[in-house]
Amino acid sequence: MDSSHQGDFFPDYDNKDTKLVINEGVEQPPIVNPYIKKVYKKKPALKSVDEYMEGITNGDTTILSQAITLVESYLPEHRAVAQQIIQRCQTISNGKETMRIGITGVPGAGKSTFIEAFGSFLTSKGHKLAVLAIDPSSEKSKGSILGDKTRMETLCNDPNAFIRPSPSAGSLGGVARKTRETVLLCEAAGFDVVFIETVGVGQSETAVHSMSDFFLLLMLSGAGDDLQGIKRGIMEMSDLIAITKADGSNIDKSNMAKALYANALHLFPPTESGWVPTALTSSAVTKEGLPEILKKIEDYFELVKGNGYYRKKRREQARYWMYESINESLKNMFYENPVIDRLLPDYEQAVLSGNLESFSAAAELIEKYGGK
Repeated sequence: MDSSHQGDFFPDYDNKDTKLVINEGVEQPPIVNPYIKKVYKKKPALKSVDEYMEGITNGDTTILSQAITLVESYLPEHRAVAQQIIQRCQTISNGKETMRIGITGVPGAGKSTFIEAFGSFLTSKGHKLAVLAIDPSSEKSKGSILGDKTRMETLCNDPNAFIRPSPSAGSLGGVARKTRETVLLCEAAGFDVVFIETVGVGQSETAVHSMSDFFLLLMLSGAGDDLQGIKRGIMEMSDLIAITKADGSNIDKSNMAKALYANALHLFPPTESGWVPTALTSSAVTKEGLPEILKKIEDYFELVKGNGYYRKKRREQARYWMYESINESLKNMFYENPVIDRLLPDYEQAVLSGNLESFSAAAELIEKYGGK
């Protein structure tokens, strides 16, 4: 480029005697993708309750996923719509005798691998399966990986299976905050078997036990002291123990562990259902033991439906979740109260600075809420 055009780029440049030559650069493409408007569309408005229900009852998993997201939302405007969906799905669910199976186990027991193998076996028998996989949330970032679909590729592509990963989001008991409501939505969508896979927290699985009919505990053999797995809390809740990875050189150890756990289960008092828990071995690789596990589950449901325990337990669970719903509603009302919302930051700062004890701060805030 000659010096006559240099002023176009440098308006203050007026030296005509310089040897400096400024070449024109390559024309750059626009920074903004011209197709961006087609890719990033505005989020659609909420559907009506009837539209959600039509999609759910027709087995539309896309609508089902959207409804579950709505139920899990913390936004007050979503809560009213979600509550109506839950109530209508509960009416549908109450008329069905589905199988809710809670699955937990020690870390590394192969819960996801077992669920994929056993789930595929169930769908091959004509069942429709929903898997509610709970991932632990980080205490620092509050995020979750939610990678269960990547670990269950075969089951994920099964038209008779639906996998929904959810974050635990600080909830105790190994399940997510709205897992029970999600179960109702899945049953209304036509899934007759629901797996509730916990985060595997060990001995605090009371929440999943309160929303499942059958409790399956997955254990490992040869991973240290087998007696470490015999903890009264988790063992008493188990209806069946499955020793996983019972293949190759691990078969003998798995059989020894099965005998050990089976004997330990007999030490506990008889169950209210009349069912006698036992232990079996299984392998997700060779598929050995999967038919036996299904047979045990079917025997259990035949027993509890025959003696009335199935419905009795469902009613007791409904009572439990009534109180849980009251507790959550009261908590939401407290934090959404405008007076509390205004005062809470000041009280929090007072506690952090040491000017006010935490118990005193809580008592004062509750008193102010009660005197609104």
